[in-house]
Amino acid sequence: LRYPHQMWLDGIFMASPYLAQYGATFGEPTLQDEAVKQILLIARKTYDLATGLYYHGWDESREQKWSNPETGCSPNFWSRSIGWYGAAIVDVLDYLPQETEGRDSVLQILQGLAQAMVRYQDPQSGTWYQVTDQGARKGNYLESSCSAMFIYSLFKAVRMGYIDPSYLDVAKAGYEGFLKNFIEVDKDGVVTITKACAVAGLGGKVYRSGDYDYYINETIRNNDPKAVGPFIMASLEYERLQK
Repeated sequence: LRYPHQMWLDGIFMASPYLAQYGATFGEPTLQDEAVKQILLIARKTYDLATGLYYHGWDESREQKWSNPETGCSPNFWSRSIGWYGAAIVDVLDYLPQETEGRDSVLQILQGLAQAMVRYQDPQSGTWYQVTDQGARKGNYLESSCSAMFIYSLFKAVRMGYIDPSYLDVAKAGYEGFLKNFIEVDKDGVVTITKACAVAGLGGKVYRSGDYDYYINETIRNNDPKAVGPFIMASLEYERLQK
């Protein structure tokens, strides 16, 4: 295994919505239970009470250099990983019957995440920073993929009644900020989405420490699918809300 003993927030999106949908489609409720279990487990391990945010990764073994010897958590809050987590939750909830054990806890996590998104939204632009809680610290920057994921999660959570309707204003401010800060249209009408972190992880052969300098120095590029896809998803949610 490349990443033994570890959970990353990103991984919740990569597996849990599909597990929950498969379980609902083919009548295997144990798979929906597993999706809930993973969401709740990583919340217990990575949640930070002081900020309301979730650390990017957790190492059960504490063997990774990036892991805190006491908690096992990585040292920073990476906004896209939190965005993946929020998007995973709103998508998993599509497939959880009301009676599913732990569904209420998943909703509580989503409601807390929405509060944290408001707390760390840049008031000038309406978007979010690469390192969530570090604001305008030198080197930090407003990043498109996390902003799209936060907007998507908020729009969908409002539409589905998971969070208070007042969050619609937060999501709209984010969406308008996204259009102003991350969308460029050239003379031929070709649209570009800018300022997306290409990739970020923890550990590995070329070692990724998870410190502040690591996150701000990863490659930034245009039209990264991890920004384009969530922006399309957010736009579709916005259209559904209009109806």
